[in-house]
Amino acid sequence: MTSGPLQGVLLFTPTPHHDDRGFFTRTFECALALEYGLDPCAFVQDSQSRSRGGTIRGLHGRVGRGEGKLVRCARGAVLDVLVDARPRSPDFGQVARIRLDDVDLVQVYVPPGLLHGFQALTEWADVCYRIDREHDPTEDVAVRYDDPALAITWPLEVTAISRRDLEAGTWDDLVRQLHAGTRV
Repeated sequence: MTSGPLQGVLLFTPTPHHDDRGFFTRTFECALALEYGLDPCAFVQDSQSRSRGGTIRGLHGRVGRGEGKLVRCARGAVLDVLVDARPRSPDFGQVARIRLDDVDLVQVYVPPGLLHGFQALTEWADVCYRIDREHDPTEDVAVRYDDPALAITWPLEVTAISRRDLEAGTWDDLVRQLHAGTRV
């Protein structure tokens, strides 16, 4: 485990055991989570998405208590992008990019208050999420993946994106809402 690029972000790197059949690895260890201040019992949902190469999902987040999640790429590779949307954070507004893939098997813990998104870098990519809160759609926030204020460089041409993500607001809109307390 190592500290990530933004405050509260953790990177877990498992040790896979390879042989002629492939590999075996642990994708979650309760004792390790506890050692780094995560309550393993707090995770209430596991989810998985499959995306074609070039697809972008995000940038999504939750307001209120937020949502913490442990994210890994089980198949293929993705560029995982985090944006710190915690108004009191020293990293507020900063963007972090982390490659997740099925070779290194690194997992990223995304603390509450961060926006999260990714682009599939391979023909197909499966992303798995372990989430610490049940979904409440009234707390959803989203910022456009191509907002110039964030200046995120995506490595591939965008081949697919949801209508919701295309219609997402701007970073400046979210900042105004956060500072006004209308979305906190």
